Amino acid sequence: MANIASVTLDVADPTAAHRFYSTAFGLDSQIRLRASEEPTTGFRGFTLSLTVSQPADVNSLVDSALDAGATSLKPVTKSLWGYGGVVRAPDGTIWKVATSAKKDTGPATRRIDQLVLLLGVADVTASKRFYVEQGLAVAKSFGRVYVEFEGGTGPLKLALYRRRALAKDAGVTPDGTGSHRLMIGGDAGPFTDLDGFAWEAAAPASLS
Repeated sequence: MANIASVTLDVADPTAAHRFYSTAFGLDSQIRLRASEEPTTGFRGFTLSLTVSQPADVNSLVDSALDAGATSLKPVTKSLWGYGGVVRAPDGTIWKVATSAKKDTGPATRRIDQLVLLLGVADVTASKRFYVEQGLAVAKSFGRVYVEFEGGTGPLKLALYRRRALAKDAGVTPDGTGSHRLMIGGDAGPFTDLDGFAWEAAAPASLS
């Protein structure tokens, strides 16, 4: 079964971006950074999601991200599915921090349980078929709306969502042009998918 080993973000200033991710989320090897000035406007077509165990962790991570220079796209709030909020990092990447729990069971630990890459695609069914052909195994599938793949031994999980729905969930308009400014590394690559997201062969990253 194919795994995602890493994601590389194209950023204008890798040093500043590394400082942000280390300070805001405690991420280090999980996210790779590469200097790039590739033109891009509006929604880049993807979001990264941090899943945590309780609301206190959501609050802690979102607060530290805002203190480190992120912009709030959706304030932290309780909903039917749980508790979470959305921020845009200084490099432009959109991050969602969420938990399915609605009550705290202890003090915040800032531990990240799961890192999920959500790709906004034009046709979920076609993209699902494409990724299955590349060796990814489906974990959950909700018709033409949402698909989640098995995480395998990799530190990241991949999911597909309709582009407009993903943009709405992130609190932005779906319009955007230019580079995704994202490279996905894994043992399924190299290839480019139906929506222009590029994969490369990459050594594994780690959540430790």
